[in-house]
Amino acid sequence: MNIDVILGLQWGDEGKGKIVDYLAEQYDLVARFQGGPNAGHTLKFDGQKFVLHTVPSGIFRDGLINLIGNGVVVDPITLKKELDQLEALGINYSQRLFIAKKAHLILPTHRYLDAAAEAAKGVEKIGSTLKGIGPTYMDKTGRNGIRVGDILLPNFEEKYRSLCSKHLGLLKMYPPIDFHLQEEEEKWFASLDTLRRLPQVNSEYYINQALDQGKRVLAEGAQGSMLDIDFGTYPFVTSSNTVTAGVCNGLGVAPGRIGEVIGITKAYTTRVGSGPFPTELHDATGERLRAEGGEFGATTGRPRRCGWLDLPQLHYTIMLNGVTQLVVTKIDVLNHFEEIQVATKYRYDGQQTDQLPYDLCEVSVEPVFERHAGWMQSLDGITEFQELPEACSAYLKAMEQQLQTPVTMVSTGPERQKLLVKDVEAAV
Repeated sequence: MNIDVILGLQWGDEGKGKIVDYLAEQYDLVARFQGGPNAGHTLKFDGQKFVLHTVPSGIFRDGLINLIGNGVVVDPITLKKELDQLEALGINYSQRLFIAKKAHLILPTHRYLDAAAEAAKGVEKIGSTLKGIGPTYMDKTGRNGIRVGDILLPNFEEKYRSLCSKHLGLLKMYPPIDFHLQEEEEKWFASLDTLRRLPQVNSEYYINQALDQGKRVLAEGAQGSMLDIDFGTYPFVTSSNTVTAGVCNGLGVAPGRIGEVIGITKAYTTRVGSGPFPTELHDATGERLRAEGGEFGATTGRPRRCGWLDLPQLHYTIMLNGVTQLVVTKIDVLNHFEEIQVATKYRYDGQQTDQLPYDLCEVSVEPVFERHAGWMQSLDGITEFQELPEACSAYLKAMEQQLQTPVTMVSTGPERQKLLVKDVEAAV
């Protein structure tokens, strides 16, 4: 069997959690392959809203195995809070949630460093979520990190104190900030009891054996492709590989085992934090998109920047990821716009291009827009693609044609049941 992949094609917040939740019942195992608690995967069903930061979005499906892969960085405090909430909801995750021994741990001093470094940047801030993600990945690549499997070693506390000592030395480079380290350490060590109760596995063997046994596996990404450390809008990016290639490193599977790649895009574009955003709207229309879409970060609560759909950007991430099918979310946000615009090219350096320039963070590009008629009606009650208003269907068909990738699912609202599936076989 191959491993299917689901990931975001923009700057995150595309609605991956809902789609993973829907697809999960077609799989035996859902695995997170990168990122950390800076992710915020929102699911809404039975009249309730749930936000997951570390636990894979398949946890709400009975009997489904969920794996936190080695490419994820884990904050035990955040994980404990999530698991406490699942228990309060009556979700039995025992023996259904596994964690890779090689996943790296976020220490309180990682968060301390993150906050101090970001505060010192002033106007040059990159928009960090201050969860300690960057410093943890830096220790990972610097060969100083502490991994989940280390908490069972007899010299674990010695490893912890050694790394903390290094961090406290680094903190002397930054102006003082308000951070209660002793209090955070007490919570961190208390949360390790919850972490120790989770089954720890050598995830590379675990997941390959599952595939060899014919199990269906879905790899779940966090953030979005435009935040990839190598291919995103650097330096305004996250600290991990958010594209399909990250599945191989983040779970321990060979490239030849990648199957379907399901890319998710909103029907428009959003971004949280600093960095380039070619189609951003700084006017009443942008404010209206934010209001209609409830565009506030699931993790940070920060208002998202909003703009029209950007096809050059999507061409780029479809190419990088090898996307085989598209999922379009939040189409309902555009229900009452008389006119919808889509960027088809950029004007840059005296010419038009459909490629993202290397120096996108340093120069301005002018998007070339194509106009589409709005459909001016609610999509509530629509359960089939053929029931969509003509203008809405035309908008989706134009996306397919210009991106040369089939749209197989469209989300018409945040609830679990508000999802149109064109071809179930292709989608799973």
